[in-house]
Amino acid sequence: MRYKKLAELYEEISSTTKRLEKTKILSKFLKEVNESDKEVLYLLLGDIYPEYNEKKIGISNQLAIKSISKATGTDAKEIVNEWKSIGDLGKVSEKLTKHKKQSTLRTHILTTEKVLENLRKLPELEGKGTVGKKISLITELLTSASPIEALYLVRTIIGDLRIGVKESTVRESMASAFFEGDKEASKKIQDAINKSNDIAEVFSAVKKRKLKDLEKISLETGKPIKVMLAQKVKTIKEGFKALGKPCAIEYKYDGFRLLIHKKDKDILLFTRSLENVTKQFPEVVEYVKNYVKGKSFILDSEAVGFNRETKEYQPFQNVSQRIRRKYDIEKLQKELPIEINVFDIIYYNGKSQLDEPFKKRTALIKKIIRNHPYKIIHAKQIITGDEKKAEEFYKKALKDNQEGVMMKKLDAIYQPGSRVNTWIKLKPEERDLDLVIVGAEFGKGKRSGWFSSFILSCSDGDKFLEIGKMGTGIKEKSAEEVGGTSFAELTKMIKPFITKEHGKRVEVKPKIVVAVTYQEIQKSPNYNSGFALRFPRFTALRPDKKASQVSRLKEIKKDFEKQKRNWRYG
Repeated sequence: MRYKKLAELYEEISSTTKRLEKTKILSKFLKEVNESDKEVLYLLLGDIYPEYNEKKIGISNQLAIKSISKATGTDAKEIVNEWKSIGDLGKVSEKLTKHKKQSTLRTHILTTEKVLENLRKLPELEGKGTVGKKISLITELLTSASPIEALYLVRTIIGDLRIGVKESTVRESMASAFFEGDKEASKKIQDAINKSNDIAEVFSAVKKRKLKDLEKISLETGKPIKVMLAQKVKTIKEGFKALGKPCAIEYKYDGFRLLIHKKDKDILLFTRSLENVTKQFPEVVEYVKNYVKGKSFILDSEAVGFNRETKEYQPFQNVSQRIRRKYDIEKLQKELPIEINVFDIIYYNGKSQLDEPFKKRTALIKKIIRNHPYKIIHAKQIITGDEKKAEEFYKKALKDNQEGVMMKKLDAIYQPGSRVNTWIKLKPEERDLDLVIVGAEFGKGKRSGWFSSFILSCSDGDKFLEIGKMGTGIKEKSAEEVGGTSFAELTKMIKPFITKEHGKRVEVKPKIVVAVTYQEIQKSPNYNSGFALRFPRFTALRPDKKASQVSRLKEIKKDFEKQKRNWRYG
């Protein structure tokens, strides 16, 4: 397929903010896509591989600037000035391509196959001369690109496509194109996406217009899937009302989600954001080998830090750096040991467990895991309909330094990627959110040279909406000296994602997710979410979460409505 056809589709989709209109445009396009061009669907979502694949383009703004410079014969300083003025490197590339100062000896018609071929070489390059080779691969595409192609090539390369298409948009477009918008078809398409995490594989099945072909798509060990998520309640009584009696009640651990895959002798570990962290946790691989029976399985678990001396459980922020750090592994194992708490199983010995009731899945966990405290155990659990027993269990979880409890319907199936009403979480008064940084401002005095305040956003499912500015809870000194995250470290993380500068303020790609506590939610005209957090405080980086997994606006609205109002603040 000609890349220009795809670029023109991007432009048409970008011309409307209406989701139904986007779906209609995309539906028409998908009808014309041949089976041989199915990988175009990755490009529609701004990617080059299926979501489960770890390989990402990983090109910085600076490297993109060098590539545009080489392709157009424009000085890099001029490109930076244009970027500051326009605020979009894609638009800069489009503008400069219209007025090329340098003609190439030969240009080619760009195809989506060629774009994917070159972009897929980028993550493979390592060692000496890597930067030059990456620039050459990108320049080869840009020198053959028309202005509109250059616009979307650069946006794709830097991970900022800006067309407002999500996985859900593609799902509804496929249902519309091949099943006339049938709701049952839409559900089966989503089920297939959840099991495979491969939008192109699902498209191949959808193209045949047979729902049975969708049902053939199944879980595979080694291929990570999105985890199932819970809704919130404020009391045990409310939880029982939602789920019925009896139900399972488990510790809600203050750790990070870890999906454990085993196939024969191979064991792989994935976070909830689908990142492979097997190398960071070699001891977990040994625990699984020694204490879990089965030839193949996928376990859902929570990794929790503990103090080696006192055996007390530690808060998430103490152990979160183990996800990020890929060196000094042995040292970190000793300093920040973890215990794996397995609470679900979704695949076992060649058979999916997704549609089995939770009661049966949890019985299987207890059958195959040999508990070894401070290494790997099945999650602490009771099954009861007694409110008094449930309250006692909840208090015990809090005493053990955990977040609270999970309440689970005994006949619930496992629904990957869904926030369901068959799993309920209960924590003390809700005052925490996961948000993404979308802007920052340089500090003054002893904080000059660092970003010292950060604009935070929630999500409404399609876009990120600002909800407040955070500047407390971050350390002055490095994590090695005092623990936690410092201004210097956060500044270093943010700099590669800057998209626009306004003096001391910068706009940032929504990539870095943080956990934040707050005192109260207020209505506010100053932020486009319509709300503002009062006294937001940084508590931890969430490297285990993607920006798409941050707190939703509807959750924040619900918390606002439920919170005990202070007469002065709303």
